[in-house]
Amino acid sequence: MNLDFLPRFYRLATVSVLSNMMVPLAGLADTAFLGHLEDIRDLGGVILGSLLFDYLYRVLKFLRNSTNALTAEAQGQADELELQEAKLQEAKLQDTGAKETGVMLALLRCGLVAIALSLVILALQYPIKTLGFAVLSGTPAIEASGLDYFNARIWGAPAVLLNFVLLGWFLGQERTGVVLLMSLAGNASNVLMDYWMILRWDWGSSGAGLATALSQYLALGLGLVAIATRLNWPALSAAYRQIWDWPALQSILTLKANILIRFIVLISTYAIFTNLSAGFGTEVLASNGLLLQIALLSQFTVQGIGITTQTLVGNFKGKGELEATIPVLLTAIAHALVIALGLAGIAIGFPQTVFGLLTNHADIAQSMGIEAIWLLPLLSCTAIAFMLEGYWIGLKRGEVLRNGALVAFGIGFGPLAIAAGYTQSNGLLWSALVGYMAVLMVSLAWAFVVQPAPLANEIS
Repeated sequence: MNLDFLPRFYRLATVSVLSNMMVPLAGLADTAFLGHLEDIRDLGGVILGSLLFDYLYRVLKFLRNSTNALTAEAQGQADELELQEAKLQEAKLQDTGAKETGVMLALLRCGLVAIALSLVILALQYPIKTLGFAVLSGTPAIEASGLDYFNARIWGAPAVLLNFVLLGWFLGQERTGVVLLMSLAGNASNVLMDYWMILRWDWGSSGAGLATALSQYLALGLGLVAIATRLNWPALSAAYRQIWDWPALQSILTLKANILIRFIVLISTYAIFTNLSAGFGTEVLASNGLLLQIALLSQFTVQGIGITTQTLVGNFKGKGELEATIPVLLTAIAHALVIALGLAGIAIGFPQTVFGLLTNHADIAQSMGIEAIWLLPLLSCTAIAFMLEGYWIGLKRGEVLRNGALVAFGIGFGPLAIAAGYTQSNGLLWSALVGYMAVLMVSLAWAFVVQPAPLANEIS
């Protein structure tokens, strides 16, 4: 097995993991600040209100994934062209702008989609929150706190969606320094503003939402500056003339739609899990919500490796080197499992230390200790599933993700979730979440068996 890609893999994975970890770490900071307040209503409100942003933001992360895949393939094609030019000793006769047109097209097309979606979100914010909190379960005090959080955080929507595009675009070009800078600045400022707005100024859930929104605009500003410093004007001009090429645009929209369905199903699963938790009582909601923060820390971390998988697989595809994609996948799975098992082991092995950082409410920490064992199968299955998703996204096979998510929801999660709601069993509820990830993992692996013959021949 050829492992020449390993230096690139570790360089990309390190930055992607660090930048991805900062998202749940900032979320942990939100919940940790709120979890140490005497009144836990703000904590419950933020956990409940975050469900809506799971739909609005985590669902729309398809913008980052699709932009990453499109950019990586375009960059691979440009790299291959440069290699051919070098062999022919004709580099001076070629138009550098033309080679980078595909890279600029990915940015412009995905950026337009992000801007359009963010404007729709802002225009429909009232019906979104009205419908959302009508569906969610919670006491009136918790719902009021959740509404305060929503009203403050929603104004960060344009920055959040454009950041998804910029991060995917920079990662597709392997510009890791920019990605790390944006993530560090955005999330560090979020934690700092959380401290002032929650603890010092006593703004509660409103402060948590406002801090998150403002930090996203700071990250966006840094990303735009990074683009301006290395902007290729000939490529930009050529891309602008091709931006409305309908066949190409239709292909991109199809990929985005399939990945979008995957995100909707995944976040719906977590939303139902949290909503059912709220029906079991405030303590169960808080306990499950905090445990999910640990699960999300693992998922965002291994997702950094998944993004690396997307980038390298897409790049190799653009170069016509599909035989190199399987070693990338196997390497990614091995590293993701180490991270997932390590984080699960820390939470299970040192419950008082870990859970004590998140809350000083003894009854909630005790409940977390009982259910923590579920993190082991959940994080393991998630690690493998996310790497498989990264592989298929890199090949722009969005329908594989779509089908896998739908099967996982219908077979792995749905029946057990219904049983959990009927019996009011928290253990059954956690088994439903594990069932979703286990079936998703099997479904994505099964795609290798049933994939079309041309692709099977290419990667054999």
